[in-house]
Amino acid sequence: MSFSDFHGNAEIVQRLRDMLARKHFPHAMILAGPTGAGKYTLALMLAKAMNCLNPPHEGLPDFCDQCSNCMRISQAQDLSARFVEAVEARDNLRETDKKETRIMVQTHPDVLVIPPDPPQMMIKVDQVRRVIETIYFRPGEAKERVFIFTDSSFMKEAANSLLKVLEEPPEFATIFLLTDNAGELLPTIRSRAMTFTLGALPAEDIERDLVAQHPEWNAKQRALVARLCEGAVGRARSFDLAKYTAARSNALTILNSALRTGDHSELFKVTETYRPGAEGREKTDQLLRTLYSLLQDLMFLNSDSPELVHNTDVIGELQKMAAATDFEWITYAAERLADVERGMRRNLLRSLSLDAFATALEKS
Repeated sequence: MSFSDFHGNAEIVQRLRDMLARKHFPHAMILAGPTGAGKYTLALMLAKAMNCLNPPHEGLPDFCDQCSNCMRISQAQDLSARFVEAVEARDNLRETDKKETRIMVQTHPDVLVIPPDPPQMMIKVDQVRRVIETIYFRPGEAKERVFIFTDSSFMKEAANSLLKVLEEPPEFATIFLLTDNAGELLPTIRSRAMTFTLGALPAEDIERDLVAQHPEWNAKQRALVARLCEGAVGRARSFDLAKYTAARSNALTILNSALRTGDHSELFKVTETYRPGAEGREKTDQLLRTLYSLLQDLMFLNSDSPELVHNTDVIGELQKMAAATDFEWITYAAERLADVERGMRRNLLRSLSLDAFATALEKS
């Protein structure tokens, strides 16, 4: 693997490599862009390029992906798996130690990945303090210390603590801040870092990539995933199509039940399957995201913009639904869906909340 394997945003990658070559790389960098655009992958690639023991000698800086530094940094690539391991390790500690332990991912002694800490899923002050404690020590096995904050959800005290490091960073350390939207970071943090925004890829590029990544999908399925992922190649590659289509089938049943007043038998069959517990929560979250996607498509159809529809494979059914709705109904549905989300956070009965959502739309 090398920079040539990074999909999309070639101009940004070229500029970053040029900055490495000229040794003008900033000590703090914000990588912004939608989930799945490749921010984390690019940050790890840059960490490897900074610390590769056998870098290619031709062209702009790159990495071998085979030396001990590259291989150990690569072990952090599957962030979800490393995160789960870190959470499980903390859960196995004594109660007193558990409260003082924050989630970190470190597969190389000089490269530290800082994800949001559960259960609040925010960057906490103790995580930033860990960075402060180590950043001023020279790297032991690498050329550069690298710190990667994978989210912009900082608690207030954590964000203020980070400012102290950004004001006087050591010359041998680089901090990456990854975010969907750079505006979520404090202006004082943004002013002390250089920002690069990864753009979305055209749907056609995503479809071509999916030919190799998911040969089991047909052309219609690849087109659907490409539009749903809105230019984020990482999200497209990991997209669970079976889970999405199952959720969408349920979402269409709920919306159709609201539009066909009177017969609720199919509605109750669907909502009864949304049970309590972690598995039920994940299933419900998927359903709510899918309902929002369908409501958005109905809005596009009501706006005479069918080219913007995401769920292109069911556009015929959506057009029938759009004919029975208007902007007022769609707005009301989105508001009631937000009520369901709030109810989930209060652990209200999921099946009952979904029934109430559908029946409320009948009266609107």
